[in-house]
Amino acid sequence: MLLDGEDWTAKVQGFKREAWRLETLPWYRVPSEDGDIREFLAGQRLDAQNYSSGYTEGLKRIRAEGRSKGRVHIVTRPLTDYLRFEFMYYDVHEAAGDAIRILDVTDRPNPLEGVQDFWLFDQSEVVLMNYAEDGTQISRELYEGDVEPYVAYQRIALAESVPFREFVRRWPASLVG
Repeated sequence: MLLDGEDWTAKVQGFKREAWRLETLPWYRVPSEDGDIREFLAGQRLDAQNYSSGYTEGLKRIRAEGRSKGRVHIVTRPLTDYLRFEFMYYDVHEAAGDAIRILDVTDRPNPLEGVQDFWLFDQSEVVLMNYAEDGTQISRELYEGDVEPYVAYQRIALAESVPFREFVRRWPASLVG
């Protein structure tokens, strides 16, 4: 079953305990971000101390309710321009409550090679994120099979990754090119 509109909003907001995402792509093509990426590449940055959005407020609400939201992003260095842009948002999203980790596979085999992007809700529901070659999202699909492989992928991703801020401290040059 494909999820869009209200069905997708209900899924991503209606989880009971945990919403978790695996991100595998070096670039996500989101047309609404094109101007923001151009501004980022021209040197504009967020004021992390004063930044607020519907997303960050939602993260704070989730955390206050005792629920969690997290992700692991698989990367290789040097980071793409898109990942450097996304990391700017990761900084404020993490401060608002998103548990973000980075799995750097630059100098090692990818333990999740071939696994596509997905969301795992309460370790009981999986939504596959389908993308075109250029990173444009094609669809979100409620997976109707056994979720155990995805729970295992989450375990592997968490065990093999480092917290976002640790990655940034370890590899600051990757953020500037």
